[in-house]
Amino acid sequence: MRVGLTYDLRDEYLAAGYSEVETAEFDQPETIDAIAGALQGQGLTVDRIGNARQLSCRLNAGERWDLVFNFCEGLYGFGRESLVPALLDAWQIPYVFSDPLACALTLHKGMAKHVVRGNGLATPDFAVVETPADIARVRLRYPLFAKPVAEGTGKGISAASRVDSPDRLGPVCQALIEQYRQPVLVEEFLPGREFTVGLIGTGQAAEALGTMEVHLGPQADPGIYTFDNKAHWEGRVSYTLLTEEPLVQAVESLAIGAWRALGCRDGGRLDIRLDAAGIPAFIEANPLAGLNPGHSDLPFICRFKGISFDELIRRIVASALSRNTQSMASIAGAPRQ
Repeated sequence: MRVGLTYDLRDEYLAAGYSEVETAEFDQPETIDAIAGALQGQGLTVDRIGNARQLSCRLNAGERWDLVFNFCEGLYGFGRESLVPALLDAWQIPYVFSDPLACALTLHKGMAKHVVRGNGLATPDFAVVETPADIARVRLRYPLFAKPVAEGTGKGISAASRVDSPDRLGPVCQALIEQYRQPVLVEEFLPGREFTVGLIGTGQAAEALGTMEVHLGPQADPGIYTFDNKAHWEGRVSYTLLTEEPLVQAVESLAIGAWRALGCRDGGRLDIRLDAAGIPAFIEANPLAGLNPGHSDLPFICRFKGISFDELIRRIVASALSRNTQSMASIAGAPRQ
């Protein structure tokens, strides 16, 4: 089987003049090497394609693959993570991870929360601020938490993200809108413990790999898993596997429910936080979770559970192959119109 590998290599974008912050979600060569090595370890032939533009050029040149392991984040707009899946759908090439709808939906954190809440799952009360006029219409209980509506890797999250009074909400939102050129998600701040749940599979086959708790140390920005805490976690942040029952069941049940409601596929992460009463609530989903074997959260969770990086990639690919086999069988068995 010939497997294409799509990705955004950070060094290429930095060389083209993009900033460190703009490229924060993109990957280092060692991550791509690790994924390619794990795929080759399954007996697959790996073709490193690169980013969306490179994929487009090769598709137009007539190249095709049996499966594409899509790891592209993209640069601009709410559809940036959807671009590669949409291209592959147009050429009817099967791929790993979520489709364009799920990628766009989860990238816009406000829309994702609407869907999660609409499915009867807990998430903090929230508002989306698009203009300065929206700030006066926010009717939420303080303290609040503000962050860009469509960023990952903690971008835009700092000590200022916790807003304790109405007079601070305007300046914080305006600064985020100006810097990130997108709306701001404002939600009621949850004071409880913070977790990230690793998931594998699709739909009814989805299951939790494990749940990792985030602990902020004395050297960390206090109380918030900020961009700096995440980027410079060593010495600031520690992680442990959650083993307390029935809390594990409650957290992972919520995560699986949200994963299914959002239509996420094959593998990824969901962030969960406890409210003041200790009840889990959905924060956000990441259907294109980091896969650096040394420091990304999903491989961290797998390491706690005794799952090797190669086994993680094997399970992700197996989920994608199972989905596509079922889809092709359904199409083949459908009556012709």
